Formats: sequence, structure tokens, C-alpha cells
Amino acid sequence: MNTGRKHTGGKYHANRKRRLYEHGGNERRTLLGETKRKIMNVRGGTKKHVLLSTNKANVFNGKNIERAEIVNVLETPQNRFLARQNRLMKGAIIETSLGKARITNRPTQEGVVNAILIENK
Repeated sequence: MNTGRKHTGGKYHANRKRRLYEHGGNERRTLLGETKRKIMNVRGGTKKHVLLSTNKANVFNGKNIERAEIVNVLETPQNRFLARQNRLMKGAIIETSLGKARITNRPTQEGVVNAILIENK
């Protein structure tokens, strides 16, 4: 629906209110820390595994995948202040026990952190 006004100056009126399933939920944050997960019931009877905090990542180093310890969040593409809060999100550059890595998935949607190694230690 057009949120502005008609060319005559009249208002557009909504023909119905927003339904409960159209409302957004609370923001989910994945932080650096001891691993905590939450299982959410979502629409259609599906269950979603939400990662609330973790200190481990599955890191792909070009040949195989290794489980590495996350030391720090160095930068995030969305906002530099999110890196200061140690928030894990897609595209963030993290420092692991193997070296620098970039997160390639969405931890709040999938329940794990997958990353690709950028720079070896």
C-alpha cells in the first residue's frame, strides 16, 4: 500500500491491521562466550536452532574443515561497534586459533558458526 498521500491530498487508509505472524520478533544476538543454544518453534511446526553464544567455529582451510576456538571478533561489515561487542554475524572477521577467518553463515538462523580461513597464524 502507498504510505504517502493521493494526488488530491487525501490519505490512504489501511484496509486491515497487521496480523500477529506479520509482526517482527525480537532481535537475536550471537555473542562470543560459552556455547548456548535455544530451540524455537516457528510457523508450520518447524523447529529452528538458534545460537545465542559460542566460542567455537567450523573453519574451512582450503582442504578440510577443522573445529577452532574463537579468540576475538576483529571487524564486522555492518557496523564497527558490533565488533566491539563481540557479536558473531555473517561476514564478520574473527580471530581463531588457526588464524583469521570470515563467517560465511548466519549463526542466529542455523545454530553453528561456519567460517573460511583468510590468513594462517
